[in-house]
Amino acid sequence: EALQPRPPVVTIMGHVDHGKTSLLDAIRSTNVTAQEAGGITQHIGAYHVQVDGRSVTFLDTPGHEAFTAMRARGAQVTDIVILVVAADDGVMPQTVEAINHARAAEVPIVVAINKIDRPDANLEKVKRGLADYGLVSEEWGGDATFVPVSAKTKEGIPHLLEMILLQADVLELKANPAKLARGTIVEAKLDRGRGPVATVLVQEGTLKVGDSFVCGVFYGRVRAMIDDHGNKIEEAPPSLPVEILGFQGVPQAGDSFVALNDEAKARQVAEYRQNKQRESELMKTSKVSLEDLYDQIKTGDVKELRIVLKADVHGSVEALTEAMNRLSNNDEVKLRVIHGSVGGITESDVLLAAASNAIVIGFNVRPETKAANLAVQEGVDVRLYTIIYDAIADIKAAMEGLLEPTYREQVLGRVEVREIFNIHGVGPVAGCSVTDGKIQRSNLIRLLRDQVVVHEGKVASLRRFKDDVREVTAGYECGLVLEGFQDIKKGDVVEAFERIPVVRRMTPASGGREASRASAGDKR
Repeated sequence: EALQPRPPVVTIMGHVDHGKTSLLDAIRSTNVTAQEAGGITQHIGAYHVQVDGRSVTFLDTPGHEAFTAMRARGAQVTDIVILVVAADDGVMPQTVEAINHARAAEVPIVVAINKIDRPDANLEKVKRGLADYGLVSEEWGGDATFVPVSAKTKEGIPHLLEMILLQADVLELKANPAKLARGTIVEAKLDRGRGPVATVLVQEGTLKVGDSFVCGVFYGRVRAMIDDHGNKIEEAPPSLPVEILGFQGVPQAGDSFVALNDEAKARQVAEYRQNKQRESELMKTSKVSLEDLYDQIKTGDVKELRIVLKADVHGSVEALTEAMNRLSNNDEVKLRVIHGSVGGITESDVLLAAASNAIVIGFNVRPETKAANLAVQEGVDVRLYTIIYDAIADIKAAMEGLLEPTYREQVLGRVEVREIFNIHGVGPVAGCSVTDGKIQRSNLIRLLRDQVVVHEGKVASLRRFKDDVREVTAGYECGLVLEGFQDIKKGDVVEAFERIPVVRRMTPASGGREASRASAGDKR
């Protein structure tokens, strides 16, 4: 009797660039795609939408195949999968992958054929392609629901929502809101002002502010809950995604989240789990090193590319590690992620890389000044990316010896934002102090908040007192306005840089005459 109907949790899946986020935008009527780097969704977003007086929760899983791990996690909390297939592209590798994930989780699939406004849209081709994988449309006597839609013109979207609600009615989804909450972590990150923050999807019970909880190896108390519109809320019923503050540390995405009556019990459970984890890690390290060493001596010619990986959220670390393990099937070069974690690149990361002869890869994060200097000093290669494809493509190219470093970045200066002034007719102006190097009006800039890149762009105006100036050097203060970006905050760091073209040099694989000729050419 305590069970009550709950909103369905819908995951949108499909091939990259088939319009998953745009479709979700059309449903939410907001704009998410433009905020993501390269228009490709990088992190799982969870949204709550009202449809005909009923609510539906949407999870937007990143489409790129590197996020298989995240997507598989998305499917475990899901009731219905919307498979987005572009009408002009048809069935692609990740489309098939998404079908397999949904089937493995035994989740019903509703097919949304997107981009029907395109002149080269071909619905029959899509239906034929999906029929090969056992998704046969109802018109052809199968049981799969196909809905043609256009995220751009919003055509067919009401029909799609109707189909979702119909499918939800068939599933008879219920949960008991009267008990203590349980849920799953969808995403987690470390925020400078607020500490560890995690998005939790409540699956049963009701979560209230002040509840004690245990989640993975961490415990805590719900200090505040924020919904997907950024509003503070006091309680979260089943199927509601909320951002929670009050964790002791950053949990792993996919961890189960359980609310408990008293904090002492939560602490006890978390400590027990931490001890278990420590034991297994100690066992792992003591075993691995000797055997690995022996294996390498045995094989003799295995080259190993070691990587220290840092990213802004846990999901990206997982996805990149997964993608690199997949690249590691090559016999000549073994790839090994020796350390992967969330946050900016620190001195200890660079030291680890120097000691292990590894390269450092940063995804959506930047090195601290000391770490950057140490990297130069130690000769450690630090590579920074904002799009997962680029990172994977570069590593792949390096493994095949085809890397093209066309541009090298040189940091010219760092500027700290000390104060923000709102000036009528201009908007926010940042009062800054140049801490390192110099900043010029022509420079490209990057805004860092807590070592995470928030914005890349150009300087709109650079002033000292009331005069426009061309450059400001270290030790001086200046007023700064960024082009097309207003959300600048006190404590942010602006990094001025330029991209310098680098001439490509082929590294000869064989010794002998070519090698000596190349070295002679270098000397010249």
